Amino acid sequence: MKIHSLIATFLVSTCLATISEAQSRRRASTPQPTPATIDSVQWRKDHYVVNRDSAYADPRIALRKLMGGNRRFVEHKSIRPRQDQAALTSTEKGQKPFAIVVSCADSRVPNEIIFDQGVGDLFIIRTAGQVMAEASYGSIEYASVVLGSKLIVVLGHQSCGAVDAAVKRPENLPGHIIALVNSIKPAAQKAKAMGGNLLENAIRQNVIEQVNSLRDLDPVLSRKYQNGEILIVGAVYNLGTGKVEFLPETLPSMVGYTTSGR
Repeated sequence: MKIHSLIATFLVSTCLATISEAQSRRRASTPQPTPATIDSVQWRKDHYVVNRDSAYADPRIALRKLMGGNRRFVEHKSIRPRQDQAALTSTEKGQKPFAIVVSCADSRVPNEIIFDQGVGDLFIIRTAGQVMAEASYGSIEYASVVLGSKLIVVLGHQSCGAVDAAVKRPENLPGHIIALVNSIKPAAQKAKAMGGNLLENAIRQNVIEQVNSLRDLDPVLSRKYQNGEILIVGAVYNLGTGKVEFLPETLPSMVGYTTSGR
């Protein structure tokens, strides 16, 4: 019986070894996909990379660059460009941001991260509810006239506390918070006449109102916008998904572009 058992064990071991060897040969003979070399044409395509100089020169390309960066962020493919010592050194004596972002001051909306951009790429103005006044206007005009930025993005976000306050209008607001609420109140009033979620509608309407305000802002931005020198668009950031939706109401004549950035 021992001899039979040893023979059976030997045959099973031999059979398993043969199968394993055959599988190894099969794997070796099957062509394996080669990962694209970093910064190759294929890699840039896979990561939606857009040339920075082209983005600085053309606001439509700049918009596509922001869309691609946000898509990388959403898909967990962020490349974190221009965040090394070379980027710090190259921007030490000057800056050429390819986009201006007027954003809410909310700590959950880190602009360079959600758009996957680096040092010197974005000129950012941040206030609660992205409410703007003279200092904000002057900053935007400076970036446009002096730094040459041609794309302006007004970026609201989901669950904005400033807009929520304008919708609910609580009494006895402390300090200067009432100034924020009063600035957003017209958008909140319009949202009440819409169907659907009141806060979400108010957030979108607030962005649209702010976009229109910048397009009409004399004497600098209105002229540049009417002459086609700059592009002013609006977007809303989703805190849960990380996705930035560019509002179609603010994207006139943008043939070939989609609000998802794809």
